[in-house]
Amino acid sequence: MDLSYILNELGEERENYFNAVAPPIIQTSNFAFKTVKDFRDALADEFDADLYSRGNNPTLNILRKKLAALDGAEDALVFSSGIGAITVPILALLKQGDHVVSVENPYSWTIKLFKNFLPKFGITTTFIDGRDIQNFKDAIRSETRLIYLESPNTFSYELQDLKAVANLAKSKGIITMIDNSYCTPLYQRPIELGIDLSAQTATKYIGGHSDVVAGVVTGKRELIKQIFDHEYMTIGPSLSPHSAWLLIRGLRTLPLRLQRSFESAQMVGDWLSNHPLVAKVIWPFREDFEQYELGQRQMQGCGGLFSFVLKDPAFDKIETFCNSLKHILMAVSWGGHESLIIPSIAALPESEYDAVNPNRYQLIRMYAGLEDPEYLIKDLEQGLAEIS
Repeated sequence: MDLSYILNELGEERENYFNAVAPPIIQTSNFAFKTVKDFRDALADEFDADLYSRGNNPTLNILRKKLAALDGAEDALVFSSGIGAITVPILALLKQGDHVVSVENPYSWTIKLFKNFLPKFGITTTFIDGRDIQNFKDAIRSETRLIYLESPNTFSYELQDLKAVANLAKSKGIITMIDNSYCTPLYQRPIELGIDLSAQTATKYIGGHSDVVAGVVTGKRELIKQIFDHEYMTIGPSLSPHSAWLLIRGLRTLPLRLQRSFESAQMVGDWLSNHPLVAKVIWPFREDFEQYELGQRQMQGCGGLFSFVLKDPAFDKIETFCNSLKHILMAVSWGGHESLIIPSIAALPESEYDAVNPNRYQLIRMYAGLEDPEYLIKDLEQGLAEIS
């Protein structure tokens, strides 16, 4: 299916809403029926009916069709947050006594889900270094029901061989799920590599304007319906029609924004790698990245998110540098028009800082937004000058 068709036409039956070019926001909580039979049919299967906007809504359905098509999936569900798109499917798929194999260091709230929340229901998790397929083989138990991936992760960018993991899981009847937020479906298509469920935070690149919080999961219709019929409808994590409309708007420019961010990250990263105060730059599409060849094989591009490490790892040096930036904002998230930076040390007091543990503490993560790359480089240059 052509990308331009997906982004600009799929699901948009304009004759149904006055031939408006932009889809309308169907801002209603419920829908009326002319006959009892129609009402009964809708109550019997809300997955395919507009009955109550906690489940389906015409604006959300346009978005669902587009997001499923982008992933090459049969169907999609949209959520009010990215972690909702991870948590609700996992709750739908697992039961007491089940076991999960997860890559180490996924998104922070995913860690809390596996370590703090799921054990309340008798579900255990083994965390592994996902760079080696043997680690998956060694961690699988008879009660393993889910392998959870995040490739790349969004601070140190470890990759997993998605096709190899999918083949292993299928041979043992285990469901696979990935957080694909870093790449989006434009730069990595996990469903086509054999992964069962692909989730992402739509807050980032899909929305693209830092004004909506949302998540999405895609996969086979049977799995998506299973999630919808029980946990999705019971917990009620649905997205508002207005937020869905903002995501449809964001999709229009997704390829342009993602490409701009990709190219800017490459330019800024190259500049940083040659600066005398920078020890290294970590980005999956740099040739010195440990898993560069795997990234080239399963990713079509790379996002604007990368990390770097200063040669002087002192706590005060990192803090002074970040505090000195004038135009690059210090904030979480990524994917909007504005460039952002976040140091690992923001998550801990100085008393807990470990200067010999660079992967955990010394990383400075940057998102290259839509500003001119030279503008960003000048800001980084003056910030680094403050610690020289």
